[in-house]
Amino acid sequence: MAKGYKQMLAEAEAVVQSVSGAEMAGQFDAAGIVMVDIRDPRELEREGMIPGAFHAPRGMLEFWIDPESPYHKPRFAEGKTYVFYCASGWRSLLAARTAQEMGLEARSLLGGFGEWKKAGLPVAEKAARG
Repeated sequence: MAKGYKQMLAEAEAVVQSVSGAEMAGQFDAAGIVMVDIRDPRELEREGMIPGAFHAPRGMLEFWIDPESPYHKPRFAEGKTYVFYCASGWRSLLAARTAQEMGLEARSLLGGFGEWKKAGLPVAEKAARG
């Protein structure tokens, strides 16, 4: 029988450390931490993003992380801790697990960007393209 998303999330929760917005608020611009926004570009344009976060669309993540990929992004080869976030935390939890499996030090932001905003933490606008 195929796995459902609930089982996949439970398995990811067992191996990925999640951090709260309050924990990250004082560290999100620290030298050893990279906040990674995996949301769709339209979500960023509509909602904004965490200041200084690196945008890596979820659909390209594996290709951007793998140094053997023609799409590799050097940002993922810096040996830092990567804190992934999405709107509510589900996509980023699965993304952090994938990143860990690919050799990165990865975390997931609890409650995602929605909880970050609800807590009144800093938000930057993402300019619309074209």
